[in-house]
Amino acid sequence: MISKKLTDTVNSQINKELYSEYFYLSMSAWLLSKDFDGIANFFTVQAQEERFHAMKFFNYLLERGAEVALKPIDGPPVEFKSVTDIFEQTLEHEKLVTKSINDLMDLSIKENDHSAVSFLKWFIDEQVEEEASVSKILNQLKFTGEHPQALMMFDRQLALRKFTPEA
Repeated sequence: MISKKLTDTVNSQINKELYSEYFYLSMSAWLLSKDFDGIANFFTVQAQEERFHAMKFFNYLLERGAEVALKPIDGPPVEFKSVTDIFEQTLEHEKLVTKSINDLMDLSIKENDHSAVSFLKWFIDEQVEEEASVSKILNQLKFTGEHPQALMMFDRQLALRKFTPEA
């Protein structure tokens, strides 16, 4: 059986994942208002992934016989300085999510909860991928200095991203 402390911490993670969905939807809305439909697509897909992550945690608690306790979700920022600013905030946010999942893993190990450790392994690997992909885009944006032609290239490239949930 999953402990109360671990259940509470997973419920907090559900809230963080749902906030992440809002955060990325807000970025998508801002980008759409600036006619960066392709970059907005990147963040719409990112929001879909965050919702998928929240539901994985949600279902995990139910499978373990624990209570899901949803909490209010804070509103995300709605104004951003630039495309680079958005990716900088994204990287910082993903680092916070990584820390939160690592803390969950640490608690699972401390409590000797092998099921939780196994479940969280996927998220640990996912966060490595998340941070790496955002870092790459951010480095390219900084290199180009948001030159208009470079932004148009990013817009076309990121328009191709699709949400593909794991089976």
